[in-house]
Parts: sequence; C-alpha cells; structure tokens
Amino acid sequence: VLAEVRFGDSIETVRFFHCYKRGVDRVFVDNPMFLEKVWGKTGSKIYGPKAGLDYKENQLRFSLLCQAALEAPRVLNLNNNKYFSGPYGEDVIFIGNDWHTALLPCYLKTMYQSNGLYKHAKVAFCIHNIAYQGRFPFTDFSSLNLPDEFRGSFDFIDGYELPVKGRKINWMKAGILESDRVLTVSP
Repeated sequence: VLAEVRFGDSIETVRFFHCYKRGVDRVFVDNPMFLEKVWGKTGSKIYGPKAGLDYKENQLRFSLLCQAALEAPRVLNLNNNKYFSGPYGEDVIFIGNDWHTALLPCYLKTMYQSNGLYKHAKVAFCIHNIAYQGRFPFTDFSSLNLPDEFRGSFDFIDGYELPVKGRKINWMKAGILESDRVLTVSP
C-alpha cells in the first residue's frame, strides 16, 4: 500500500507491507531514505557511515518513520482474522522502540489528537539501549515540525561535546516524557 506523508514542507511517498502472524498485525514501512542506508546496498551502516557518526539526515529519516507509523492504521485494511484484527480505529497502541521512534507521542498529540483523530490511542515507549538517545543541536528543534510547547520535553544539557557542546535536543527524553507508558527490555 502506498501512502503520502507530509514531511516538512514536502510530501513523501511511503510503502507499507503487512502480515498477520501469531495474532499480531505487523507493519513494515519502506522509503528510499531507509533502504539507501542498509549495509550491503551502499556499504554503510543503518545509523551512520561508521560507528559513532550519525548520518546528517537521521532526524528527517526517523521523523518520516514516526509519521508513517501513525498513518499506517488509517490507510491499511487490517482485516485478517475472524477473531480480531483491525480496523483499529481509535483503539490503537503504538509501541515505539528506542530514540528513533520517540516522536510518535509528540506527533500523535499534535497532528492527530488535536484534530479529533486517534482520541483514545496511546504510545508505549520501549528503551533498548539508553546510551543512544538521539541527541542533536538544539537549533534543530524547528526541523521536527512540532509546536514550541514541546521544547522543554527535548531540552537537554550533558557533558559531551558531540554532536555539539552544551544545549541539545534529546529525542529519548521527549519519548519518555510524552509517552503514556515507558518500558525497558531489562530491569
């Protein structure tokens, strides 16, 4: 299924692949911004050209992923099982995994719930590795297309000089603060 997602000042087309397995609808999102970074196709790693170095467009890539995830239940026909499987309507729980999906609750609140959609939807944010938090220069906040009321959820200062010294935005912090539940993969 193809869908158009608003992406900054433009529109991006994403492809959804769906399967129903063991009572769970599983949806995969595809876009050239994702595939071009896969090891083997370009010789690069998924998050950066080498360990410890992010691609410059990572925020845009993962912003697109979050927006596509929120669109999936609206555009996919998830009727696969006589007992239960979609359409989900308002009864959706989005499960975000690590910093890459930390914009889910922010976009859910601003793009959907503020417009009367997904009124009862929730986000569970799962932390796999807290060492990787999605820290970027604070000046990048405006590129996320979020209202100023979310600035405090992202505002972060640490002792590291990367990606910049001093004040940063921290996606994981926002995911923790804005989600309905926070989980970890271990104690």
